[in-house]
Amino acid sequence: MDGHDPNSSGPPGNQPPGPLPQDLPMDSIRVLVVEDEPINLEALVENLRFEGYDTTGVSSGAEAWRLISEHPDGFDVILLDRVMPDMDGIEILRRLKAKSATMRASVIMQTALSSDTDIVEGLRAGAYYYLTKPFTSQALLAIVAAAARDRRGYRKLQLDAQQATRALACLSSGQFTFQTPEQAWDLATVIAKATPNPERAVGGLSELMLNAVEHGNLGITYAGKSLLLAEDRWRDEIARLLALPEHAAKRATVFFERLEGEIRFLIRDEGAGFEWRDYLELSPERAFHLHGRGIAMSRQVWFDRLEYQGCGNEVLAVIRT
Repeated sequence: MDGHDPNSSGPPGNQPPGPLPQDLPMDSIRVLVVEDEPINLEALVENLRFEGYDTTGVSSGAEAWRLISEHPDGFDVILLDRVMPDMDGIEILRRLKAKSATMRASVIMQTALSSDTDIVEGLRAGAYYYLTKPFTSQALLAIVAAAARDRRGYRKLQLDAQQATRALACLSSGQFTFQTPEQAWDLATVIAKATPNPERAVGGLSELMLNAVEHGNLGITYAGKSLLLAEDRWRDEIARLLALPEHAAKRATVFFERLEGEIRFLIRDEGAGFEWRDYLELSPERAFHLHGRGIAMSRQVWFDRLEYQGCGNEVLAVIRT
């Protein structure tokens, strides 16, 4: 770091605008500094602690990864040196992004390597903030404030999601419509949180709701989907079919009902139905296919009861509570 000159603007691009917001107390922001040069490490830690950040400093990538592994949610911001002898910053980044518990950490890469190739490599690995050496104290504090703000926003989203989950436990009935695979997946994720075991329910809901779109409303056959998957054309074909006039007004619907001792999901599409009895069991002849297990898994694993009705364009899925 290049001194403590408060009047220097530092290298271009190193100072996101805006101070740390008042609702973001700095002593609640935990910063890990990873720097193999002892003098630089001491200066960085001193500056951040002086500003009120709860700061830990380590001098090697291996030590940093040990701390992160032991405390996956222990740091809000990680100030990471790009070049270190034992484990470089890119390797640590890749490990961070490979784990769900650490993938949303706000990482600042400090580096003297400023070529487009080096920066692109860091961005692809997950470094969304950069400090180019040498940098000023002002530049350091500005970038850490931006990263801290980003992290606090994510923590708030987590809290909101938890509160939404608690609110969904109060839902007694509801009706939801969807048209696309993306809407089916998003809606399945939300309404699964109204069940005692969302991780279990979301698997079955997403399969049945996706079936309502692709096989029900859009009329894609089992063999047709097999071919589309083999040729990597499934998404393109879904988009093409959704754009056709005959499908523009079609919607699928999921009805939610909480009863004494069970939760019911009735999923209905506007298609012609199908021979659902052929898919209730896991079939050996379909074991090596790219798809075709969702209904059987829904019946045997994800729900306590599964009942198709009529021609097959309605399915009742039940979870005991």
